[in-house]
Amino acid sequence: MITLKTKEQIEQMAQAGKILAACHREIAKRIRPGVTTREIDQFVEQFLEKHGATPEQKGYQGYRYATCASVNDVVCHGFPSKQPLAAGDIVTIDMVVNKEGWLADSAWSYAVGKISRQARKLLQTTKESLYVGIEQAVAGNRLGDISHAIQVYAESRGYGVVREFTGHGIGQVMHEDPYVPHYGSPGKGIRLKAGMVITIEPMLTTGSYDVRVDDDGWTARTMDGSLAAQYEHTVAITDEGPVILTEQ
Repeated sequence: MITLKTKEQIEQMAQAGKILAACHREIAKRIRPGVTTREIDQFVEQFLEKHGATPEQKGYQGYRYATCASVNDVVCHGFPSKQPLAAGDIVTIDMVVNKEGWLADSAWSYAVGKISRQARKLLQTTKESLYVGIEQAVAGNRLGDISHAIQVYAESRGYGVVREFTGHGIGQVMHEDPYVPHYGSPGKGIRLKAGMVITIEPMLTTGSYDVRVDDDGWTARTMDGSLAAQYEHTVAITDEGPVILTEQ
């Protein structure tokens, strides 16, 4: 069931989003060769506590960490690791922040030191595809308008668009209806209404969009070993247009 949020509730989610965006800005200063994603995870826990917030995904279905940390061919849901990041890596840090019962969700992909041209173009196109999707998050549009815009933008540039994982509604629960694919047909799906709050979170690859999940039951990586990146915002649909609640 889709729950529409009031302006006051969206403002409460925006407070969580401001903390999350500030945390990502601090992460950006810390991503460098030699740092571990476990250290980043510990920093996030401390940052959220300092700002009166909590990491919503910690404990979710037994998940043990405040963040997901996905390196190179890992698409999403990677565990923070004690393995130091190396120059040339790319890493996605994904987190959900709870501030007084209201949530915000955002993932960001980072370059570790100097990265290849291929990796740099992947990051750029993935981020651009997110904003192309957000442009379609307009009351009166269909869900498929978001999905189609992302797919056309990414595939026209030669990237795979992961099918297995989607965006979603969010509020006081991490995953609400509707689910938001990043591929599809325009004019299809539910009608978007003011008061809906969703995540848009395209995951692109430099190869096939097929993924597999490791034996840990969480870590999803590209089937062909190609690089993957993800950018995600929490977006409120309003009568005045889309409002990004996690803008950095």
